[in-house]
Amino acid sequence: MSAGRIASTRLSGIDWPANLLLPILALAALPFMSFSTWLTLTVAGAAMGMMLFLMASGLTLIFGLMDVITFAHGAFISLGAYVATEVVGALPGMAASHSWVASLAVLAAALTAAILVTGVAGLIFEIVIIRRVYGSHLRQILITVGGLIVMQELLVTVWGANPIPVQKPAALQGSVEIAGAAIEIYRLVAVGLGLAVYAGLWLLLSRTRLGLTVRAGVENLEMVEALGFRVKRLFVGVFVAGTALAGVGGVMWGVYQGLVTPAIGPEMMILVFIILIMGGMGSVGGAFVAAILVGLITNYSGFLVPKLALGSNILLMVAVLLWRPRGLFPLVKS
Repeated sequence: MSAGRIASTRLSGIDWPANLLLPILALAALPFMSFSTWLTLTVAGAAMGMMLFLMASGLTLIFGLMDVITFAHGAFISLGAYVATEVVGALPGMAASHSWVASLAVLAAALTAAILVTGVAGLIFEIVIIRRVYGSHLRQILITVGGLIVMQELLVTVWGANPIPVQKPAALQGSVEIAGAAIEIYRLVAVGLGLAVYAGLWLLLSRTRLGLTVRAGVENLEMVEALGFRVKRLFVGVFVAGTALAGVGGVMWGVYQGLVTPAIGPEMMILVFIILIMGGMGSVGGAFVAAILVGLITNYSGFLVPKLALGSNILLMVAVLLWRPRGLFPLVKS
């Protein structure tokens, strides 16, 4: 087959309407505001979307590869945010330094600590709770809601119910001017981290045997294990990775908000589930696009029609589902 035919085949396989949704939305907002305002809102929306994607990608991974629905995901987001308060508080000198190296080192330390802590917590949660309810969505929902309540109370026991402030590293607090628009540095860092995580997940799931093996294990565990694959161990690894990603999202969102409470994770779960539903249950790429859509529509509507801002995400989800009832990029068979 010639190179031209191969390229034509690949282009014909792209879902153009869904892939063009983001640029169409961004360009549609431009005539209603100045370019500098549009650029500021677009970057802010993309940054918010990336932080939401970090939170939602873990749950998408768990559902897409394990067929497990967990409502305790918000507790791992909160745990990651609390870990950030501890790490930033333990490094006051570096956090107050205006050095890029010091500020990024503090953020990297917080992210690393959150990955470790939420990963271990996820491992314990999988062993104690999730392992008993594989294959039963109703039992998963009921038992993970109970797990969420228990974890929330544990967070209150350790850190208390009062809000805990967390300061952005000094070098990440300012803004830079791009094309006449003031862009927060921290938002640019969030965009970069979100893109890196998405690229890593895409490579892992599309260029390795991990995704195929675990999906096959969901369909027929006995057959895949008979072929020599230890699917149950892979399930544990996937769940730990999912909770670690929740912790990463918690760090980025907690530092961005500047204040951490026990409810910081559960409060975000409505948006996380909106992203999962819009993107297509189990689709990492769908979650990526849907998260940015949510971020953009939140910022655009907040500027143009403030009274509709609170319900804009619900309206967006309804519009997407009327167009694509199974989401933008569904992976799971109906």
